[in-house]
Amino acid sequence: MNVFIEYLIQNWPLIMVLVAFVIALKITVFLNKHTIIRLYVLIVVVFALSIITYTEFHLSEINQYRDVRIIMMAIRYSATPIILSLILFTLVKRARWYVLVPAGLLAIVNVVSIWTGIVFTINEAGDLVRGPLGYLPYIGVGVYSLFLVFILIKQSNKQASEIIPIAFMAVSFATGLVFPFIMGKNYSKIFATTIAVALFVYYVFLILQLTKKDALTGLLNRQAYYAMVRENPKEITAFISIDMNGLKTINDNEGHLAGDQAIATLALCFSSSVSLKQSVYRMGGDEFMIICRKTSEEEVKDLVAWIQAKVDQTKYSCSIGYCYNPAPTKNLEEMVKKADEMMYKDKAEYYTKTGKDRRQI
Repeated sequence: MNVFIEYLIQNWPLIMVLVAFVIALKITVFLNKHTIIRLYVLIVVVFALSIITYTEFHLSEINQYRDVRIIMMAIRYSATPIILSLILFTLVKRARWYVLVPAGLLAIVNVVSIWTGIVFTINEAGDLVRGPLGYLPYIGVGVYSLFLVFILIKQSNKQASEIIPIAFMAVSFATGLVFPFIMGKNYSKIFATTIAVALFVYYVFLILQLTKKDALTGLLNRQAYYAMVRENPKEITAFISIDMNGLKTINDNEGHLAGDQAIATLALCFSSSVSLKQSVYRMGGDEFMIICRKTSEEEVKDLVAWIQAKVDQTKYSCSIGYCYNPAPTKNLEEMVKKADEMMYKDKAEYYTKTGKDRRQI
């Protein structure tokens, strides 16, 4: 009973965060079923890690069951990359099961170390002894952390409100690489709590962000567009207006699911082309707008060309127009109007070149 109470005292913040996480997942309506299930798995894994870590350190304090401690240490060393791979699998769009493979290989190496000591072992005095691959678990965690942060930033809309929670989670992971060498084994006692808090905070930010995102494409929505124009008008140097060609034909001939796929495909072309200074918005239907902040006209032209090149690699088509004006006293509504006019001119040229009837597409 004393052991149980000690566990609760040491891990009560973790338990409360995980319970709050479960409650939040129960009532959320923004995430799909697969994502919610994966988050539940993460919660279970983090909770199990806290139990294993506590048990291992309890056995260390009483200096008993050395073989059991080695097994638990192998599990603990394996759990961190597994948790990170699960986070990657859960949060990253289009992530495939093979992102779990490196974590699985690291786990195999840790299991082999139980008998060989290639990564770690415990001497007769009960102290940890690192083997030739003693720092491999930290390298694995570092690689996973960097890759996760890179992918999350890449798939984001490059807004500070999205970058900040990603940075927060990155700092949390970084503590797992630095603090063990500063705090020693004591850091392992708070590692599970650190991961749980970081994941829950990111989840809260994710839900908040979903209210500003278009459900189909993941791009920022019309409300977010108006907020940006209202809050940061002086930073805006260009608008890029984009309209898909032929969506009606796709909807009529192939169905609305095919139309949705077309819109989502084009949205990916746009979002993967912009930098941190540019944001993509779905204004409705097949209409998109890109706001460029502190961007030169040359950069705007390069962005338009890059988008067109990416779209050309798909089976779809779009018309693009832009308006550039770096003056601090610019009329934003007039800029949008000029961008639209250029886009409609491009659309008219498309219809003339292809010989298609605009009224039918």
